[in-house]
Amino acid sequence: MLSTAEYEEKFWKEHRRVCGIDEAGRGPLAGPVVAAAVVFPRFFKPGGPLLDLNDSKALDPERREDLAAAVREAAESYGVSVVDRHTIDSVNIFRATMLAMNRAAESLPDLPSLLLVDGNRFTPHLPVPYMTVVGGDARVFSIAAASVLAKTHRDRLMKEYAERFPEYGFERHFGYPTRQHVEAIARHGRCPLHRRTFRLKQLGEK
Repeated sequence: MLSTAEYEEKFWKEHRRVCGIDEAGRGPLAGPVVAAAVVFPRFFKPGGPLLDLNDSKALDPERREDLAAAVREAAESYGVSVVDRHTIDSVNIFRATMLAMNRAAESLPDLPSLLLVDGNRFTPHLPVPYMTVVGGDARVFSIAAASVLAKTHRDRLMKEYAERFPEYGFERHFGYPTRQHVEAIARHGRCPLHRRTFRLKQLGEK
């Protein structure tokens, strides 16, 4: 559980706007990759519902939605970016993820002065210093907030897509390669949301 923003405090002394960035949707077989960027007020002290803020994967869906609302309310600014499956297939998932992360940061009303990015690799577009943090969504408050915004935004999109393509069960697995999803692809083939460059060994694809 993350109850403070202590990780960021050492950077706030030199940086006015510390921005956490994370993504959701690198691993699924279908749908977009979504990234979020979140800036909290300088020397922000979380309280109330944000005391429970954590890596989005460690939270149940209802709690994630509550926390997403709390993040939007408390943040100085935030941005969300969606990169569709056509771009993913065109440039590959790594470049598409970098594109989503950069677009999320670029959408902020004011330029951040430092980017804290979940993971171990980042390709920046903005002329802003950055640091990558392995496991940042469970260690860094602003990255955890970005994780929650990205995950809830993508989940809502996948539920909307489920209404268009009900045979795949997107509202349950959100495009990830579950057994149910693989079996649906075997029965129905791929729909327009499926990433054509992602292969399924279970179906004999090479």
